[in-house]
Amino acid sequence: MSVRILALVGSLRAGSHNRQLAEAAVKLAPEGAEVNLYEGLAEIPFYNEDIDVEGSVPAAAARLREAANAADGLILFTPEYNGTIPAVLKNAIDWLSRPYGAGALSGKPVAVVGTAFGQYGGVWAHDETRKSVGVAGGKVLEDVKLSIPGSVTRFAETHPSDDAEVAQQLTEVIARLHGDVSEAAAA
Repeated sequence: MSVRILALVGSLRAGSHNRQLAEAAVKLAPEGAEVNLYEGLAEIPFYNEDIDVEGSVPAAAARLREAANAADGLILFTPEYNGTIPAVLKNAIDWLSRPYGAGALSGKPVAVVGTAFGQYGGVWAHDETRKSVGVAGGKVLEDVKLSIPGSVTRFAETHPSDDAEVAQQLTEVIARLHGDVSEAAAA
């Protein structure tokens, strides 16, 4: 069984180290796992219940929900903005959480990882993202953690996929997510 993993990146910057980390995940996905990097978070309007109406959901939000519904699990790559989750990622989680109790995240395994410039690698943002995803109905893999500090220097001249330590850790995260999805499917 091939496991489909949807990757969402909480940074919109073209040269984002978290985007590079997500690209590495696509490249390093073990056999039996397919990681798809989602494009288009910038086009999704801020969540507003007034526009989340069946039959007239904004197209960009509908595409995100379709992609998440088609996935077996998700991996979220997030930097840390002012000690917390970037707005674009929080907005995606908000759209995926609805309708309440039956959103696209409901019961799906989700891993949260990332890199940031600071000495803790975005730990606060990762913890807040796990909390938000859990409240939104996702099955957060709480013990799967990868917070890479010093992104600006560590990845100044090296793509994350070419950093042996990061590549190994990221491969382990994907393998764990793959295993959790497979285990859930067998149950």
